[in-house]
Amino acid sequence: MRKAKPVILSDSDRATLEQWTRSRTLPARQVERAHIVVLAAQGRQDKQIAQELGCHRRKVARWRQRFLAGGLDALAREKPRPGRKPSIDAQAIVRRTTQTNPAHATDWSVRLMARAASISPTSVRRIWRAHGLKPHRLRSFKLSRDPQFAEKLEAIVGLYLSPPQRALVLCVDEKSQIQALDRTQPGLPLRQGRARTQTHDYKRHGTTTLFAALNALEGTVIGQCAPRHRHQEYLKFLDHLDGQTPADRDVHLIVDNYATHKHARVKAWLKKHPRFSVHYTPTSASWLNMVERFFRDLTVRRVRAGVFRSVAELELAITDYIRAHNQSPKPFIWTAKAQDILAKVSRAQSAMNKSCN
Repeated sequence: MRKAKPVILSDSDRATLEQWTRSRTLPARQVERAHIVVLAAQGRQDKQIAQELGCHRRKVARWRQRFLAGGLDALAREKPRPGRKPSIDAQAIVRRTTQTNPAHATDWSVRLMARAASISPTSVRRIWRAHGLKPHRLRSFKLSRDPQFAEKLEAIVGLYLSPPQRALVLCVDEKSQIQALDRTQPGLPLRQGRARTQTHDYKRHGTTTLFAALNALEGTVIGQCAPRHRHQEYLKFLDHLDGQTPADRDVHLIVDNYATHKHARVKAWLKKHPRFSVHYTPTSASWLNMVERFFRDLTVRRVRAGVFRSVAELELAITDYIRAHNQSPKPFIWTAKAQDILAKVSRAQSAMNKSCN
């Protein structure tokens, strides 16, 4: 019986190969070759290694010889494979996707691009995936033009990251026009293999407005429903906040620039209650107010798929949701620093200016 050439490893080569055999990031082919060489160094023959690794004996013999001839570099190096060179110009597809629009449409689809480039839809999909292109997706944005954007941003982020001692930070806003919608027909319940159903049409039974204040540190919410969202209702909510918060604590309110929040009567109320300080978010930057995230959760989890036969039923559902939320509140943790946000806004402004030019 002919024996294969022995493999003798240095300490450094052995350590490297054992590391390769445990790797979850290296190509599977390279990991398999490392296993072959390690087993060969233990004195095993090609047939034994092939049986243990589940591969052909010729493969084991080939990589034994390549390691003896070229060392570790031979295991990691790939030889050119035969076959026809690809005829698809991927960069041309990328340029066409990012720099042009199809006729009579706003964005490219896989099939539109396949017909325009005379290639298969599978090839288009593969190129888009490799270059991270998703023409069907559209994200909205709005850059604030507030001349005091930096100052307002730093003040609000500072309250989130380092709130004052013995003070409350409340994110305040109203979610207006919440509709009490009833369905025209009863839907089918959720079952295995079938989604829950709901009619596309509905009956309107009126609307309500939720005034809410989110405690930025604890995550609790103080809420109050009202039929409208004028300054009169906002003043009633401020009175409600005054009664629901400890009288010996300063209160910092983070609100947007809605006219109701700046009404003359509201300003007069604030002068009579000096423990309340107002911090306005920059124009077109309502995303700085964390209560918006609570409104999103309320809509998704309780309102959007709900069935309400009256405004009173809707308001009761909202009140119950807030009560359940406050039983085990989970605060939204703000992590972005003001400097990072300003840098991102600056990059977006530069990109927008370039696109306009």
